Amino acid sequence: MDKQDGFSLIELLIVVGIILIIAAIAIPNFLRSRMAANEASAVGSLHNIDTAQVAYASTYPAQGFAADLNTLGPGSVPGNNSSSSSNALLLDGILGCPAGVGTASCLKGGYQFSIVAGTGSPINTYTSFGNPKVLGQTGNRYFRSDNSGVIRYNSTSIATSADASLQ
Repeated sequence: MDKQDGFSLIELLIVVGIILIIAAIAIPNFLRSRMAANEASAVGSLHNIDTAQVAYASTYPAQGFAADLNTLGPGSVPGNNSSSSSNALLLDGILGCPAGVGTASCLKGGYQFSIVAGTGSPINTYTSFGNPKVLGQTGNRYFRSDNSGVIRYNSTSIATSADASLQ
């Protein structure tokens, strides 16, 4: 009698086929849940920016709202632990990154965040944006907020003040 010591080629191909079918089902679901998590994080980050802006305007009334994300964050000096009007320490170093000066953006959770400040002194308006780094891969919606605190979204282009608000 011939004794078989392993798996036949057919048995291995069947196992590989089953694994590929399971992967084909699981990977799109994983990507959708990752995008949903990125979007939830983006909304939370915009809420944090709004809260930081109110705290900043209350602490530094002569400045009004902060002009950029770097001002709300720790600033560009590593290890700085003292708050000032140029580095308020109201956001972490990722959301309030040193690159977030002017309209430049800071990347967090697959979204790019930026602030566009109003004119005048003190600054009495601002608009913050959370845009997916790669639409359809890191997120499906663009978000925006302003000094009203209402977060709005758009699925096709950068959100405006006329877009639907989150419920």
